[in-house]
Amino acid sequence: MFARAPVRGRVKTRLAAAIGAEASARLYSQLIERALATAIAADAGAVELHCAPNARHPFFQDLSARLGVSLRAQSRGNLGTRMHRALAGALRRAPLAILLGSDCPALRSADLRRAKRELASGADAVFSPAHDGGYVLVGVRRSSAALFRGIAWGSAGVMAGTRGRLRKLGWTWRELREVWDVDRAEDYARLRRSGLLLRRP
Repeated sequence: MFARAPVRGRVKTRLAAAIGAEASARLYSQLIERALATAIAADAGAVELHCAPNARHPFFQDLSARLGVSLRAQSRGNLGTRMHRALAGALRRAPLAILLGSDCPALRSADLRRAKRELASGADAVFSPAHDGGYVLVGVRRSSAALFRGIAWGSAGVMAGTRGRLRKLGWTWRELREVWDVDRAEDYARLRRSGLLLRRP
């Protein structure tokens, strides 16, 4: 899982315009912890938290101590480069790798288990598309930098562009159900209605 240290003013900046920087940082820390709990409950393999800018933040250290997850620092480069390197590294330790973001409370343990089944059944890759045009989960049996190259990260065309890369690579892939993540004020309103987080930030 990818996560940034929940530092005020440096995370969820679009959301901060609506609820404030302090509340956004607290909310993000809750989202990280929920996503980790989802990954652990899936029981699909070892759980690693890839941290930015590094793994030394006390929040990450506390999560590792309480939940037993491994901490790794994210590499340098844009999101695509960091994702490729994280997946390639994981594939050196396991036959399959699944990478998820930390801000999608709608993602369920069953989604992770299905992603693992699809990969084990022969798919080269699996994705969980997001309502905003991106994706919140990617799983692979092999990794290629070309899959992540030339993508306009953060745009509405991420998943569409990724499908084009997959076709060029000749990979087979599966797509899971489309879900929503938390980036904007309307996402926060949906989150509050959903009851997926028990505490308000």
